[in-house]
Amino acid sequence: MKVSKSIYFASDVHLGAPGIRNPREHERRFVSWLDSIRDSAEEIYLLGDIFDFWFEYRKAIPKGYTRFLGKLCELTDAGIPVHFFTGNHDIWVFDYLPAETGVQVHYGPLIKDFNGKRFYLAHGDGLSPHEKAYRRLKAIFTNKMAQRLFRSIHPDLGIALATFWSRKSREKNEDPHEAAFKGEDKEWLILWAKSLLQQEHYDYFVFGHRHIDKRLQLNPQSELIYLGDWVSRFSYGEWDGKTFHLRYF
Repeated sequence: MKVSKSIYFASDVHLGAPGIRNPREHERRFVSWLDSIRDSAEEIYLLGDIFDFWFEYRKAIPKGYTRFLGKLCELTDAGIPVHFFTGNHDIWVFDYLPAETGVQVHYGPLIKDFNGKRFYLAHGDGLSPHEKAYRRLKAIFTNKMAQRLFRSIHPDLGIALATFWSRKSREKNEDPHEAAFKGEDKEWLILWAKSLLQQEHYDYFVFGHRHIDKRLQLNPQSELIYLGDWVSRFSYGEWDGKTFHLRYF
């Protein structure tokens, strides 16, 4: 890491979500944050569900993200690496984003070493063995034949169907019981991270997915960070080379 530079982490922006009252202002807010960290960013990690829905047809992409896509191009053109993780809402990212905006797409967890500290980075969906139903659904969504069949649907209909599925998923996530922190003994990602620590060491686990802004000490040497979201919390992570900060915009 360069002197005075930081590494930034954000997740769960859900651009284009039908429940957001002012989608353009929502997009502008996130773009403003990206603009605010441009001069201090060594790297940027977008840990999933940046879009509420994304599917790349051969000749069409979802509309409504011009400012965000332009900002990605600006950042990568300036030499700032931007890492884009697929989440459960934007799982259908193919070659458009890396080819057009220069982001590095990650379809699964990534292990990185920052200044001698070991980071486990992931959106957080499907990691725990408890998520059997979701794993089966994800297997369908990532199936090449299923993707080709979905692509055969006209974009107007396909996007409408996907928006409906997305809304149902969010309604479940925003249910008070589902959205609330359930405690260390019931949070699947925490239980999974603790089991992984029995096999190998990580200094930090950084996850999105849960829409919770929280830090938890798993043991004296390891910490788990839930990044929160940009729907209501507008939270993000910053690693300054020595300390991990959970901040708010």
